Amino acid sequence: MNIAIVSGSNGLIGSESVAFFSDKMDLVVGIDNDHRAYFFGPEASTRWNKDALEKKYDNYKPYNYDIRDYASLESIFRKYGNDIKIVIHTAAQPSHDWAAKEPITDFTINANGTLNFLELTRLHCPAAVFIFTSTNKVYGDSPNFLPLHELDKRYEIAETHPYFKNGIDEHMSIDQSMHSIFGASKVAADVMVQEYGRYFGMKTAVFRGGCLTGPQHSGAQLHGFLSYLMKCAISKTQYTIFGYKGKQVRDNIHAWDFVNIFWQFFLEPRSGGEVYNAGGGPFCKLLHAGGYSALRKNNRQ
Repeated sequence: MNIAIVSGSNGLIGSESVAFFSDKMDLVVGIDNDHRAYFFGPEASTRWNKDALEKKYDNYKPYNYDIRDYASLESIFRKYGNDIKIVIHTAAQPSHDWAAKEPITDFTINANGTLNFLELTRLHCPAAVFIFTSTNKVYGDSPNFLPLHELDKRYEIAETHPYFKNGIDEHMSIDQSMHSIFGASKVAADVMVQEYGRYFGMKTAVFRGGCLTGPQHSGAQLHGFLSYLMKCAISKTQYTIFGYKGKQVRDNIHAWDFVNIFWQFFLEPRSGGEVYNAGGGPFCKLLHAGGYSALRKNNRQ
C-alpha cells in the first residue's frame, strides 16, 4: 500500500497536495486542526476546505491533530508505518506580524512541529521522501542589501549583478540578517530538515517559496496576499499597503505548480538534505505589500 501524509491539509499547499496525490497514492492522510482560525480569525478558517476534500476524494482520511502533539502524530505513523511513501509537511504559523505576538506559539509550531514529523518519519518510515515547505524569509533582510534600483513602480536588482537574470539562488547566506520571529522559526525548521537528510541519510527536501496562491486560499490581512487582495476588491474593502512605498516585487506561484515540484522530487529523490528556491523569476511584477522576492527557478536536473 502506498500512503502520503500531508500536514496542514486544509490549507493552500496542503489541500493542493491532497488533490494532487489522491490519484497517485492508495491513501492520503491529512493532519490539520484549523489553527489558522486562531491565528487570523473565523473568516480565515479552513474548515470549508476540509469538508470539500472529504466529499471529493474517497481515499482521503483527515485527522484533527495539533502538530505539536507528538503522541497523537505517533499514533498515525505507527498505524501506517513503512506504507508511508511521502511526508509533505506544509503546516505552519505563516505570519511575520502574528509571530511577534506569540513567539513561543510560533516557534513550537514551526520548529518543534517540524522536528516531530522528521523524527517520526525516521523511526517509522525512514525510506519515505520528506518534503518541507520553507520560505524565502530564511534569507531575512539580506536581499535588501543587494544593489537595487528604484523604478517608478518597483525595485529591480541592478543589471550588473549575477542575480539580475535569474533571481536569488540557494547560495545566499541566511546569516547576519534580521529574519523576523517567523523567519527565525522557519530557519530552525529548514536547517533541521537539511540535517536529518545529511546526518541520517534521509530523502529530505526543502522548498523555499515566496508568494503562493490558488483558489483554495483562506486569505487574511496578515497572510495570503493575493487571495486577500481579491477579497477586498470584490467586497470593496480598503486594502492597506505596508512599507517600501508599495514597490515590492513578488512572483505569485500557483499552488499546483508548487506541488508539482514535490512530485518531481518524489520521482527522483536525493538523500542528503536538498534545498531548492522555488520562484518564477523577476518577471511577474505586482505593486503590493511584502518584501523583494525574485527567487531563481531551480534548473538542476
